[in-house]
Amino acid sequence: MADVSHTRADLAGHPDAPEMRARYARMLGGHDVALVDGPVFLVGLYCAVSPWIIHFSGAQPALAVHNLILGIAIGVLALGFTARPARMYGLSWAMCAMGVWLIVAPWIVGSGPDAGIIANNAVIGGLTILLGVVCAGAAAKSGRRET
Repeated sequence: MADVSHTRADLAGHPDAPEMRARYARMLGGHDVALVDGPVFLVGLYCAVSPWIIHFSGAQPALAVHNLILGIAIGVLALGFTARPARMYGLSWAMCAMGVWLIVAPWIVGSGPDAGIIANNAVIGGLTILLGVVCAGAAAKSGRRET
């Protein structure tokens, strides 16, 4: 039987230690804004269901479908940020553009929006822009570290 009661030796002298450190750094390299993925998903989820929460799905059916589609798109981006962060953070600027579009959409997609609809889309759009800028900043920071 093997003697397993000895104390653990320091792994610094192990021949595979540099490779293990490099692999660990690569795996964690894209997760700089892991805490932002959840809020991005929640903003997308709220955007998708907001026409029924604010009760404008009947009065503004085109805007309701618009918010549903954009909410699903933001949610998919959040899932992509979680699954493949190194590849997806380049799309954070697209999320900023979607936030700007959400702010102006009540006048372009909708017809005669009231103050509640405008405020709803402005808040969702502002949060989307803010989270997109945070993701883009983290992507730029991690890009500078790699070079």
